[in-house]
Amino acid sequence: MSREDQSLGLYVHWPFCKAKCPYCDFNSHVSSQVDYAAFQTGMLAEMRHLASHLEQPSKLRSIFFGGGTPSLMPPDLIAAILAEAEQIFGFATDIEITAEANPTSVETAKLTGFKSAGVNRVSLGIQALDPAQLHFLGREHSVTEALAALALAQTIFERVSIDLIYGLPGQTPVNWQATLRQLLGLGLDHLSLYQLTIEAGTVFYTRQRQGDVLTGSDDVVAGLFEMTNATMEEAGLAAYEVSNYARDGHECRHNLTYWQAHDWLGIGPGAHSRFDRQGQRVGLATRRSPQSWLEMTALKGHAIETECVETPMGWANEMLMMGLRLKTGIDLNLIEQKCGPRQLWLDQNRLATHFEAGLLQFLEDHNGDRLATTAEGRLLLNSLLADITR
Repeated sequence: MSREDQSLGLYVHWPFCKAKCPYCDFNSHVSSQVDYAAFQTGMLAEMRHLASHLEQPSKLRSIFFGGGTPSLMPPDLIAAILAEAEQIFGFATDIEITAEANPTSVETAKLTGFKSAGVNRVSLGIQALDPAQLHFLGREHSVTEALAALALAQTIFERVSIDLIYGLPGQTPVNWQATLRQLLGLGLDHLSLYQLTIEAGTVFYTRQRQGDVLTGSDDVVAGLFEMTNATMEEAGLAAYEVSNYARDGHECRHNLTYWQAHDWLGIGPGAHSRFDRQGQRVGLATRRSPQSWLEMTALKGHAIETECVETPMGWANEMLMMGLRLKTGIDLNLIEQKCGPRQLWLDQNRLATHFEAGLLQFLEDHNGDRLATTAEGRLLLNSLLADITR
């Protein structure tokens, strides 16, 4: 892959939220006092430092402001980060610049400022369109606020995505499909639809260990997944990834950078970077604590806490794990170019077993070397990966 074809993305982590959602295991913190000037200084310095790790920095094709809650950021801070990124890397002519936002009235009011700062795509964390479900998920917005935020975002941005969570206790196919059809009727081109999973370290994890039932049964959730795919397919939004649906041309370019194992740099507390350097796959991670991150960036110009170089097998497993999330799968020849012969990192016998079971396939239009899951296989992706990798 040439440098012109290689995608470079930048991830900016804003670690602050107004409240911690009970299902969230992201690096997020509730704080009423934030030194925005110090964060700007630290993020710009860390960006410059990370650029020096690349063999040959290419133009940015995507930037993603995630969190936490990036819609709590002042628009002038976003503008400063984008100006520095353009100076350091340059921007592709069609760069995608996404900011996550919560649909509370206070945060929605910032959308025009985000557009002026350079953001051209917004992802709204709506999560549900039912008051009881919003309360269960610990969300601070109402259904009315969510729909108003979506309507406003669509007048400001050409590209708008929303996040929804399903698989909640008591949720039925009927009410979930009604939610999907209501939102599809609003002309959306991209939806991220996630099954509720209980992650260690969250409030929900503690409650589950105490006996609370917080998700639907496996059979119910599997049925919701299949119904979701059918509903979205009928509406013209293909499942290009396990949890993401888009009309042609509206896929999230930044997330494709992750799933296609391209290069990205991450700045901010707890951000990760992954990139190829001298034939190796390098991984970096910064300090998670916002205060510790600020102190380290002030002292050293970055807060990188760990650096690792993947083994060929680890690199192959990463590419398989991310690539098989995509409907288009992963090119095994590409993995061999980077990681060596496939028999070293792929169990051919187990692979054949899952082919026979109808869970894996080779896409016919790619010379038999692009491995992908079937619709049934996507339901069992984690167990498949554990079984076929060495």
